[in-house]
Amino acid sequence: ANSMVWAASLPVYTLLYFGTPRPTEKRFLLTFLVSLFWIAGFSFLLVWWVEILGDIIFKGSCSASIVMGFTILAAGTSIPDAVSSVAVAKVGEGDMAVSSSIGSNIFDILVGLPIPWIIKILTGLGDGHPHVGIGSPFLFFYVVLLLIMVILTVSSIHFLGWRLDKRLGVMMAALYGLFLTIALSTEFGHPTWLMWGSIDEGMKGC
Repeated sequence: ANSMVWAASLPVYTLLYFGTPRPTEKRFLLTFLVSLFWIAGFSFLLVWWVEILGDIIFKGSCSASIVMGFTILAAGTSIPDAVSSVAVAKVGEGDMAVSSSIGSNIFDILVGLPIPWIIKILTGLGDGHPHVGIGSPFLFFYVVLLLIMVILTVSSIHFLGWRLDKRLGVMMAALYGLFLTIALSTEFGHPTWLMWGSIDEGMKGC
């Protein structure tokens, strides 16, 4: 299994090995910038391919991008965070593990989303519209659901004495399963009473 994963990853390894300059005292900044370029490029391909996969699986449904974002894209972008959190947790830095996960999500929302939107609006890339449209009419409900999950997460840690153990891991997995169940049921069921503050009323029939 490991050899199959290595063989499948070989094209990426080759590009990174030959396309990234080795860091030195004089060229470390260049290495950093090239690494950002590779991350941006692979992220673009990931989103593009996942979008195509979603259109194939859901036969062009308008819920495809939302569902794929909740599942595959969320997992793919969170794996580095999980690896770093496990690494620091093993050396006893539980505070750093938790704060890293929370901080990365805040960074994604407040920096990772606005910057691409600003670039798109200023350059007119994509469909040429001077704005970025949000397809799901349930955005406000998802934000409320996210806040509820944060409260439940902090409450779980509190009731377990602020310790990271297997019980907390099981609870976190259960909360994630609950979140996915509610979010996907909402997206496929399209309950109109959850379309709070939806600007595009035409999305109700999507």
